[in-house]
Amino acid sequence: MNKMVAEIIGTFVLVLFGTGTAVLGGGIEGVGILGISMAFGLSIVAMAYCIGTVSGCHVNPAVSVAMFVNKRINATELGLYIVGQLIGAVLASLTLYYFLVQSNLSTTNFGQNSFGALGMGGAFVVELILTFVFVLVIIVVTGKQGNANLAGLVIGFTLVLIHLLGIPLTGTSVNPARSFGPALFAGGEALTQLWVFIVAPIVGGILAAIVGKFVFDTESGKESIANKQID
Repeated sequence: MNKMVAEIIGTFVLVLFGTGTAVLGGGIEGVGILGISMAFGLSIVAMAYCIGTVSGCHVNPAVSVAMFVNKRINATELGLYIVGQLIGAVLASLTLYYFLVQSNLSTTNFGQNSFGALGMGGAFVVELILTFVFVLVIIVVTGKQGNANLAGLVIGFTLVLIHLLGIPLTGTSVNPARSFGPALFAGGEALTQLWVFIVAPIVGGILAAIVGKFVFDTESGKESIANKQID
């Protein structure tokens, strides 16, 4: 249960500070791509060193599925992680909604993802590739040869890198929970497109787990540091 609570808190922080910075900061024209990217990345760094020793700081169903594929967590843990992540994301978007209402601002933008000019197929490919890269880094850096002391920084700044490319394309999901919360409140097109931002990251995460295990040999030998760690 402690792991689930940790994932609720971690995902709440990620989604609130990431999407909140984008929405309240004026988006690309305001705080800018770098500012939004840093908000997401620094949220991961902060949470990695806060909840990492409890849950491993997955805060992302795609990461949890990858950890399950490589047998770092079991099926029960996977279910608890994903439920916690979805709860955290919904609470974050609810909090952003409260901020918007109290500030007399429009409640149509919650930092939701979209296909943009790419269309469904293009958005799917973008999210699959970005998630694959992101989760592969996580799998390797938390694997048997990983460094727990640096893992939080490496993962956080990798998320910054991912967002620098992804924001102009899809708004960057690479995280089904991050997409779920905002889409639930935005409704309309965000909800109809949500399945891509769930399926593509999950597929990307599974591929990353497989490549990490069989190409980078992340799972054999010494116990990995993925689910107790980031000291």
